[in-house]
Parts: sequence; C-alpha cells; structure tokens
Amino acid sequence: MSFEEPFTNLLQRIAAAVERLAPSPARAPEFDAAEAFIWSPDGDAFQPVAHVNRIPLKLLQGIDRMRDQLLANTERFANGLPANNALLWGARGMGKSSLVKAVHGAISSALKPDQQGLKLIEIHREDIASLPRCLGLLRTSSHRFIVFCDDLSFDGDDTSYKSLKAVLEGGLEGRPANVIFYATSNRRHLMPRDMMENERSTAINPSEATEEKVSLSDRFGLWIGFHRCSQDEYLAMVRTYAAHFGLEIEPDILKAEALEWAMTRGSRSGRVAWQYIQDLAGRLGKTIQA
Repeated sequence: MSFEEPFTNLLQRIAAAVERLAPSPARAPEFDAAEAFIWSPDGDAFQPVAHVNRIPLKLLQGIDRMRDQLLANTERFANGLPANNALLWGARGMGKSSLVKAVHGAISSALKPDQQGLKLIEIHREDIASLPRCLGLLRTSSHRFIVFCDDLSFDGDDTSYKSLKAVLEGGLEGRPANVIFYATSNRRHLMPRDMMENERSTAINPSEATEEKVSLSDRFGLWIGFHRCSQDEYLAMVRTYAAHFGLEIEPDILKAEALEWAMTRGSRSGRVAWQYIQDLAGRLGKTIQA
C-alpha cells in the first residue's frame, strides 16, 4: 500500500462528513398541492393553505373602481402580459386584503387547463427581509405567483425596505417574470409622517433622505386608493351580504340595526358591515360561509 492511499481515504471521509453536515439545497415545492401558500423563512418553506379565507368577488361592494383596476392588472399578468406591482392603500376595513384574495380566486378559477396555474403566496411583514430568497425559489417554477404582503409598513430604524426596493425594481436580477407583488397598507408611502419628517430634519441633505423612503412606493406601478364609505355604500354592503346568505329580516329593521352597529363602532366600512352580518346570522341561528 502506498503512502498516498491512506491519506486519500482520509480526505474522502472528511469530504463525505462535511457534505452530510451541509444543509440540503433549497428547492421549490410542488405548487400543485394547493392554490395558496404561506412563506416561512425558517427552512425556506412554503406552507400550503388548505382553504383560503376569502369573500367572493361579487360580494365586495362600494369598491367597483378599485376592483376593476386590480382585476384587469391581474388578468394581464395571468395571461403572460406585462403588469404592475400594486399597492392598495387607504382607509382601514375597506376590503384591501379581501380584494386581493377575491381577485386571485376569481382569476385562478377562470384559467384554462392549458394555462399556467396562478398561485397566491403570503409573506408576513416581519419576513420581508427574506423576500429575495422567496423569489429565488419561485423564479424556477412553471407557475405564476402573486406574492402578497398584508399591512405593509416600516417604522423607526427598520431598513428592510431597502431590500424590498431592490427586489421590486432595480436589483441585478429584479422581479422574476412569473411573479407580481401586491401589498396593502394604511399609508400611501409606507412610512409614518413623523418618521419622514425626522429624516428630513436630521439629514445632511433632507430632500435626498426623504426621497429615498418615498421612492419605495414608486416601485409599485399601480396605486389603488381606498377611502371611507358613505352611509349608502355601507348599507348596500349589508343588504348584499344579507341577501347572499339568505338572512330573513325586515328591510327597515336591517337598516336600523346596521346603522346602530356602525354608530357604536364609530365608523362605517366593509369590515364593520361583515361583523354586523356575522352577529345577525348568529342571532338568527344561521351559519354563513363565504
């Protein structure tokens, strides 16, 4: 036996041990398992969602213009045409996240068998820094994806917005062609006003500091604003829900109760209308399922 042979065997055993210790390469899951997934940065995993909590598109009232804008943009994307990242911003409880989920459901169910599947991927606000890894896994898939972040905003010393900017428009790789990013926020520029004012007052060049933060929302080609609904729009939501779920109640009583419900909460919105309908259905002994 030569001197080199034991040494070579030792190197091979060391190499095999190192290979066993190394983490397995991340790979995209079988996206045919579900229509929606939740991104988990721990282990770079996509957790399938058995049942998406959403309301049918036809039940969303008082947001017709917003619905048509997002629906048209998503249809173009699903058909392989150019489409924009979308920021849905504005009043709380007016159906921003509900619209994203409803539009995905409507378009996904209307796709032809020979079209690429349209999947919904939810990423939590606190996991935004891991978005580049998420998109890296989606890039190689044959499916198309809506990556959705609900209630996106940034505060204080949070710098993860910089990685989001690069991923959306501007990095070397950029956003994959089979991915579009939708986000909802109560803030149009995703930053609280006092944070932007603080940047302006402490920076050497105040305008540049503010522009860096405002430019994040510029990465969204489609801005869809949501505003507080009127009393008539609120009542239309309530009536639509009641009719859809077959809740039998006198129209005058329905109106009076719905207005009182909104008054006790100090606001009118789609969320408040839905909460009233759940209360009404419970009192009538009815089960409702969107």
